[in-house]
Amino acid sequence: MLASPPTLLITDDDRDFRETLQNIFEPRGFQTVLASDGREALDVLQCQRVHLMLLDMHMPRLTGLETLRLVRQLSSPLPCILISAGLNPTLIEQARQAKAYSVLSKPVGFRELTSVVNLALREVYNWPDSSTPHD
Repeated sequence: MLASPPTLLITDDDRDFRETLQNIFEPRGFQTVLASDGREALDVLQCQRVHLMLLDMHMPRLTGLETLRLVRQLSSPLPCILISAGLNPTLIEQARQAKAYSVLSKPVGFRELTSVVNLALREVYNWPDSSTPHD
């Protein structure tokens, strides 16, 4: 089990979407780190402990899938959730082969996203459910 709140790395080139996710997870006891693209996310992973990564598929410099493949070289057990507005069977299979924890379609529902994040943290770290806000 984790001794401190889990840290989520939210990687998306859409600032509003990153901040929306931050506003969803921080009141639920998560720490969040924001990255605007895959290169920035990799830099974060080099210097900071992260427990889960949320990745947009379509970003400049590195796509979410390219980033995921590089993350696997750095930290293979890190659960990574790929989010894309353009899901298709090929992308889903590529994400599976890259060992994505899950692949979600944009627009992603609040309950679906928080449920998948909580499930990943429970399975990988035995972390308790954080689906309700902390006071």
